[in-house]
Amino acid sequence: MKDSRRDFLKKGMLAGAGALMIPELAKAVVQENMAVNAPKISLKKDSVILLQGDSITDAGRDYSNNNANSMQMLGNGYSLFIASQLLTKEASKQLKIYNRGISGNKVYQLRDRWEMECLAFMPDVLSILIGVNDYWHTLGGGYKGTAEVYENDYRNLLRYTKEKLPNIQFVICEPFALKGGSAIEDEKWFPKFDEYRSIAKKLAAEFNAVFVPFQAGFDAAIKQAPTRYWAYDGVHPDLPGRQLMANMWLEACGLK
Repeated sequence: MKDSRRDFLKKGMLAGAGALMIPELAKAVVQENMAVNAPKISLKKDSVILLQGDSITDAGRDYSNNNANSMQMLGNGYSLFIASQLLTKEASKQLKIYNRGISGNKVYQLRDRWEMECLAFMPDVLSILIGVNDYWHTLGGGYKGTAEVYENDYRNLLRYTKEKLPNIQFVICEPFALKGGSAIEDEKWFPKFDEYRSIAKKLAAEFNAVFVPFQAGFDAAIKQAPTRYWAYDGVHPDLPGRQLMANMWLEACGLK
């Protein structure tokens, strides 16, 4: 009965997605995809938040800049949008927010730089968005990885991080690809890429992490405007897509 009611409410909200403002859409999508008793992020004074991933997180950041909360270090993507809102709303906590995304990265490349680019920051909150290259680079980049490799590498990375930082709070972001983007050939990407999305959600549950359903958010958003409005190539978000991601991240973390 509960499942039936949940499905009914979900369908109702999805049907009305075209009429929702973006903050409302983000809230509705997160609620629809939220697990029962889903964790939330707890922040204290001087909490360190680290965002990791590939080019979507990187977003043109200055690799030589190591200053917390600086625009150059954060880049011009969703990380900056998240930071600007958090640093304003939670000013009394004096948070320290860092971006260490690197364009082209796959999970094993995160692991290669993990000591210096993650553990050294001793983050209280670690947000990871990874997976699009783990699939994309198998199509033409010469990468031989599989969904199974992605899952094993990702699980081992999370397990290792938890061993080193037992109190860390994980945020696992859903990798996404938008049909109709200039870089997306639907027949090559789907349904195979959906395996990677499912793995990220599975690992979020396994490690009691916040899960950010980016794919569901963009799927709902394209009812308001076409794919190329949100992310021209279907992979790298443009300005409204970056704001949507920030809204969803904050909503999922309970920080909106």
